Amino acid sequence: MTVLEVSGVANLRDVGGIAVGSSSVRSGVLFRSGQLAGLTPGGGEMLRGMVRHVVDLRDDAEVAAEPSALTDVVTTRIPLFVGSVASFFEGDVSLAGMYRHLVDDAAPRLVDAIRVIAAGEPTLVHCTVGKDRTGVTVALALSAVGADREQVVADYALTASQLPEARTRRIVQFLQSQHPGSQHLIDLATASPAPVMRELLDEIDARHGSVADYLRRSGLSTAELDALGSVLVA
Repeated sequence: MTVLEVSGVANLRDVGGIAVGSSSVRSGVLFRSGQLAGLTPGGGEMLRGMVRHVVDLRDDAEVAAEPSALTDVVTTRIPLFVGSVASFFEGDVSLAGMYRHLVDDAAPRLVDAIRVIAAGEPTLVHCTVGKDRTGVTVALALSAVGADREQVVADYALTASQLPEARTRRIVQFLQSQHPGSQHLIDLATASPAPVMRELLDEIDARHGSVADYLRRSGLSTAELDALGSVLVA
């Protein structure tokens, strides 16, 4: 993975280089990040030179609060959560529980996001901070083409170190004021522990046979999976 510095965007990286058997994920094909509301004009110029399609996984309220500044690149909005982001904090759901919710209840939308990647244009996938919805989507796309499990997990785990500290402090303080006594709040807002993603992917394997099988059962065709492999794997 390559962490990229683009002004106004946090947690941006190219997942190219992750091993896939004796091959690897292509560089310049799949990017991931947090929201693009703070993108500067110079940062926008850089991103337009890198990506041709953006997948925005946020819900309507998030988009209204922080609209993307990258308005001249094709963007597909796929709100990934069933219900609001706030509902996970209100219900004090664990990080692992949130990810199981995504896999169980948002499977058709996860497939829609992966279809965009499989279409072959350099694609940026993002949510608000690029941790949970983005992390699950990218991990599934990479795992479906046989990417090395530990390197996929490492890519997910890298996020916690990439989140802007000042923003994280503000978010945690606000959430603590709204949900005093929450056990899982800090993890939901800031953490990306490797064991949680490893457990999710292992659970998908146990329940469905493989991530590719899970995606097939959720509506992704074999031809689309083949296209995903052709796009991602060098």
